[in-house]
Amino acid sequence: MKHLISLLPLLFVFLACEENDTEIVELSPEPIPVLVEEFGYNLNDFNVVRDTIRSGDTFGDILDAYGVSNQDILEVATKFRDSFDVRRIVVGKPYVLLNSKDSLQKTEVFIYKKSKVDYAVVDFRDTLQVYNAVLPITTKEKEVSGVINNSLAMTMQENNLSPNLTERMASIFAWTVNFYGLQKGDNFKLIYTEKYINDTIPAGVDEIKAAYFEHRGKPLYAFLYEKDSITRETDYYDENADNLRRAFLKSPIEFNYRISSPYNLKRRIKYYGYKLRPHKGTDFAAAIGTPIVATADGVVTKSERRGGNGNYVKLKHNSTYETQYLHMKNRKVRVGQYVNQGDVIGWVGMTGNTGGPHVCYRFWKHGKQVDPFKEDLPFSTPLEEQYRDAYFDYIPSMKERLDCIVY
Repeated sequence: MKHLISLLPLLFVFLACEENDTEIVELSPEPIPVLVEEFGYNLNDFNVVRDTIRSGDTFGDILDAYGVSNQDILEVATKFRDSFDVRRIVVGKPYVLLNSKDSLQKTEVFIYKKSKVDYAVVDFRDTLQVYNAVLPITTKEKEVSGVINNSLAMTMQENNLSPNLTERMASIFAWTVNFYGLQKGDNFKLIYTEKYINDTIPAGVDEIKAAYFEHRGKPLYAFLYEKDSITRETDYYDENADNLRRAFLKSPIEFNYRISSPYNLKRRIKYYGYKLRPHKGTDFAAAIGTPIVATADGVVTKSERRGGNGNYVKLKHNSTYETQYLHMKNRKVRVGQYVNQGDVIGWVGMTGNTGGPHVCYRFWKHGKQVDPFKEDLPFSTPLEEQYRDAYFDYIPSMKERLDCIVY
């Protein structure tokens, strides 16, 4: 018994060492998968294949390679043509396949991206579904300004502004500013919104909310205003509620042009021995293929190729005004067709008597050719009286914001 008692301390030491040598392993919880959602689908549920349409690809070939039956492919191509015309998939456009996670890797969902924001979905699971959708879009408001030292396009480019924003601003002031005649020191300020996909990916200009353009020292304001919340009708008006649009655009070419020969009834040309050869049009020089637009609403009365005029189009706008567009490469409109202001009616060329690519723009008033730059052309309809009080309450804050933008 004495010996047993004497062994007890050793037993406790042994047990203590035994306990200390035992490694306790704590099991970590399984990681929770991060939800990856796109196009309204949980991508974790699929094997995802991303690719682009290549030359020679067809909808049927792409889906056949991933186990989709010919019957389903034919049903999409025929029954759902109004939603998604499989014949019109475009080379270079991206698409996404959501395939099953089993060994078959069969495509369950096909997504075709029509643009940055628009896409078509073909869902083969259960009942076949075909629909169009858009990615979630948010807008951010921005303010920019610039001083013109050369051309408008170059100034916008130097300020890292998109060509689309350039075109938007040019279209706002197209009725009041001759963009060929810009002077060094002319300047602009803009308040506009830009679209973003998922708050991060730029998706282009949304709208210009207010604009300021100073041309030859003359300030010009433009405010986008929605006068009717039901019809959502909007237009640009100045600080007096006059419409920025006039009945006629200043030019049949948007802004990348130069006037190579103005209207001049006293023109004399060395090649013809300095004989008097009046020029009753205005020549807008631009690259071959540049779109030519109708400067006002009207009906096509001539669309033909004849003699020194080459390919030309003539429009009748009302009982007072007519316009003509000469030397086109190609014509886009036919006699009797109604065109809206800004519609493309042809493209710059060198047909007929011409020494270089340009459009000769001719302008008639009461049957007589006149210089459109010297005509006091009428404005479009100003803002109606019933909307003016609300408009004049709206614009002061926008005008103050424009005035406070620094260059």
